[in-house]
Amino acid sequence: MSPTRRNFIKKTAGLTTAALLRPLEEFAKGTTPKVTARKGFELLFMQTDWGFAGNREAFCAAAKKEGYDGIEVWWPGDQPESQKELFEAVKKHGLQIGFLCAGGNHPLAAEHLERFKKNLDAICANPHQKPLYVNCHSGKDYFTYEQNKPFIDYTTAKTKATGIPVYHETHRGRMLFATTVARNFAEKSPELRLTLDISHWCNVHESLLADQQETIDFLLGRVAHIHSRIGHPEGPQVNDPRAPEWENAVKAHLAWWDKVVERKKRNGERMTILTEFGPADYMPTLPYTRQPVADQWAINVYMMNLLRKRYQS
Repeated sequence: MSPTRRNFIKKTAGLTTAALLRPLEEFAKGTTPKVTARKGFELLFMQTDWGFAGNREAFCAAAKKEGYDGIEVWWPGDQPESQKELFEAVKKHGLQIGFLCAGGNHPLAAEHLERFKKNLDAICANPHQKPLYVNCHSGKDYFTYEQNKPFIDYTTAKTKATGIPVYHETHRGRMLFATTVARNFAEKSPELRLTLDISHWCNVHESLLADQQETIDFLLGRVAHIHSRIGHPEGPQVNDPRAPEWENAVKAHLAWWDKVVERKKRNGERMTILTEFGPADYMPTLPYTRQPVADQWAINVYMMNLLRKRYQS
């Protein structure tokens, strides 16, 4: 290939990339009325270690370098060395921490709840660092209401006893897998607070939820923490939110998140957002090679920068 041809390709590729990335500035401007934040409002961005290949030290160093305020990771369990490694890395890099909590793979409700309680108790009593919050993968979609409700009751009591906010994630396969189910829990348990990963509901209901506006607005009022992954009617994660074909999905998610952030600003409350685009198989891959079609880390950093610009002022 001639030098002229090579330079042409490089220049064209650069222009194409720039064109695709232009929506960052467009989306960052926002379209909703600006809300003056009351004293106490705080915007914190968390990074996931899901898909990160390095150790805790490397992960925390990378998250700090990108400008994240903290990390959200699974509780290390009964592993003193893993706990020590995690908390040393967090302290070294000056990061906040949020923990994920679940009941493991126990298929029976009673055993699942007991494991969940044990994990939550350990998180809240750990002597290293008080977490900003605990995000729960609560219960199962096939448990009955009566089997799932104790998860809410236990976490509500734990928050009151420790002062640590405990949230329940809107996640497929879990207690809050669908909008109607989540609303039933929220109406019957007024203290229930949600981690909104609305990408799952887009997938479950095979839509961008335009036909459920009243229910969505009700549930947005219970959201305390956001997982900023963008889904679509046929899946929980678009391949790359910077691609123009996903503009409608991106705008729908931004509109939902806008309402949560506006409420937090008006109330002078902390707003935590996790950037949680995942690796394969959440990230679509090429057949046979399983090569991811986009860069997971770069997308999460893109989302953090977009939302910081949109919500910081």
